Amino acid sequence: MQEMKWYVMYTASRSEKKVAERLQENGWEVYLPIVEELRQWSDRKKKVQRPLFNGYVFVKTSRNRLWECLQFPGAVKFVHFAGEHATMREEDLDVIKRVVTTGVAVETDGSEIEPGETVKVLGGPLQDLVGECVERGNKDYFLIRIPGIMQNMLITIERKFLEVIQKAPSK
Repeated sequence: MQEMKWYVMYTASRSEKKVAERLQENGWEVYLPIVEELRQWSDRKKKVQRPLFNGYVFVKTSRNRLWECLQFPGAVKFVHFAGEHATMREEDLDVIKRVVTTGVAVETDGSEIEPGETVKVLGGPLQDLVGECVERGNKDYFLIRIPGIMQNMLITIERKFLEVIQKAPSK
């Protein structure tokens, strides 16, 4: 029996929910992180749910069964980095789940950000999470790296709620 891992599936545009639903209906273990946000239209405001990572669905399976998952409408391919299938560690998925369930405002960012100060959250629903403090524009963000999919989660947390546990490397 091959080892079960969380693989990263790429879906057709705006098909993440349908693909996740179809996979689950057929007995696959799937995780699709969903966040809720307030959208402004010209005539109204509405809360909408959207995938945290556009185009990504996480599927727990063995490598020799990946092709079976791709048989569902909307499934495109499995993500590769450096010739290897992208996989997610259980710990990284736990961090994503924890952030999503808190309901804090979160953005994702796939750009490479130079390492800064390593910080720990002092209080609130994300207490004791360790990440990086970065500045973008005039805002401070708490950055959690998700190496399996080369994405970052940026969460707005005031610096007073962050404790520096490792200084930024000198340039």
